[in-house]
Order: sequence, then C-alpha cells, then structure tokens
Amino acid sequence: MDPVSQQQVVDAFRGATKSEVKRVAFPSNFDEFDFAALEFVGWRDKKIPRRAYVSVPTDDGLVTLLLTQADAKPSAKAMCTWCRDVNISSQAVLFSVRRGGSAGRKGDTLGVLVCEDFRCAANARKLPPAFHKGTDVEQIREQNLADLRRRVTGFVAEVLSTED
Repeated sequence: MDPVSQQQVVDAFRGATKSEVKRVAFPSNFDEFDFAALEFVGWRDKKIPRRAYVSVPTDDGLVTLLLTQADAKPSAKAMCTWCRDVNISSQAVLFSVRRGGSAGRKGDTLGVLVCEDFRCAANARKLPPAFHKGTDVEQIREQNLADLRRRVTGFVAEVLSTED
C-alpha cells in the first residue's frame, strides 16, 4: 500500500456522516505505519470503544469505512474472514458497516468477522511451515497476500455496491 496522510483517509470516507468523520481519532503512531507492509490500514478508535476504521486502496482510489463492533463477541474462537489465519493471537470479532447510498441511509448494514486488532496483513505475511521438501513457502505467502487483498477489496465493493 502506498503511504497515505490522515487528510487522505478523512477525504476517502464513504457511508459516514460529517459528524462521524469529524470525531475520527487516529492512532498516535499513524505517521509511523509501515504502509509497504499493509494491504489496508485498520485501527480502533480509542475514544469510542466499539468503533473502528479501515482504509483500503481500490482501483477507484482510497476508500475509508467506519466499522461498528457488535456488542457480543463470538462465544468460540472465530476465523478472520480476511486473513483466514487459524493461529491468530487476537480474536476475530463481528464488525458492521453502513451500506452505500440509499440502502445505508435506510439503515442497511453489512457484517464481517475480522481480527479485532486488524493485524491481517501481518498474519498473511507469516511464512507457512514447509511440510515437505520443495515447498515454495514464498509463493504460498504471496498467494495469501493476494487472497487477502481480493477479500478486503471485495468486501469494500460489496459495501459500496448500493451506492447511488
């Protein structure tokens, strides 16, 4: 991912009200993020406990979404829909996002189970174990990253699919 500024993230919000965007709290280390090691930027809002944000580069430019965590956490360990890492150290939780356009204005949302700390890019970059001689673990890692990008941009496309 190419580096982005806080202003670029704010300008890329879709499906959020102006007052919601004004209350965005960026992490204090946002400018230190290693964007080259990220397929998207996701973070939790320290001021609003159940709120999170995700910025995703798409073919049409950067898109930022406001996510709301469900009240209840899954009762059993759940797998992240995006990175699909079965050995994650954090829990996957249900986030919902307002759909684009008139559907979102009517209250329609879309949900997704995602790592609560948004470490999907790091999870996908972990080298898999080489189960037998000749396994190309670098190729497996590249495929994991391509799959992560496809799932995240697919989610964004689905959210925006009802945009006016």
